[in-house]
Amino acid sequence: MKRIAPWLILLAACHVASAVETTGDDAEWTSLFNGKNLDGWTVKCRPADQDKIGYWQVVNGAITAETPPGSKHHYIWLLTEKEYGDFSLRLKVQTYRKTTGNSGVQVRSRYDDAAGWLDGPQVDIHPPGPWRCGFIYDETRGAQIWLWPDVGRPANAKPEHAPQGWKWSHADDREVWNDVQITCQGTQITTVINGVTVADYDGTGRLDDEPHRSRNVGMKGRIGLQIHPGDELLIRFKEIEVRQP
Repeated sequence: MKRIAPWLILLAACHVASAVETTGDDAEWTSLFNGKNLDGWTVKCRPADQDKIGYWQVVNGAITAETPPGSKHHYIWLLTEKEYGDFSLRLKVQTYRKTTGNSGVQVRSRYDDAAGWLDGPQVDIHPPGPWRCGFIYDETRGAQIWLWPDVGRPANAKPEHAPQGWKWSHADDREVWNDVQITCQGTQITTVINGVTVADYDGTGRLDDEPHRSRNVGMKGRIGLQIHPGDELLIRFKEIEVRQP
């Protein structure tokens, strides 16, 4: 029998290892933002705000939402054209201490053009009170309460509800981005902010209840970014990637 040279065995092993690496978790992530324009996304808002869709734009390779001082607008959403059910989402978010406005990341949501309203769960991004980043709010009509923490109406959320060791950095004085990861699996939604798990929410009996089923949200829908009514907002998003099972 002819013996195989040791260097050939080593070379073959390296090829196998390389193949395993390219089929790992990282290979499954798909970019939702090309860094150049808003292809794959659509702006949704009420007719009175159609002249303000330019509040969403791409600046220096990041999706940027900026509202001018004194702007009178309702919600202005940037939504994916595709829908997602079970998935993991990761992105980087940049905020500023001077911002007084609110934003968030919608999951499994849907915009009702006739009503001018977006239904579905939202992962909160709140620059004025960053302890709230990663909390989960339900924008669905008939609900409009915190899902996590389970404290009811918006004003009921307090700093003591944030997890120990929560972290969020503003970019007023230095170039810094925050890592946000959201996982939706069945009725479970988990949020991780800068490596700290914030919410681990089981929505059984709510995300799949009749109000959510009737609006076809909670379990499947679009991913979205929010401009909230009122106050001034400057927020940036980049490296937005999704992974599906």
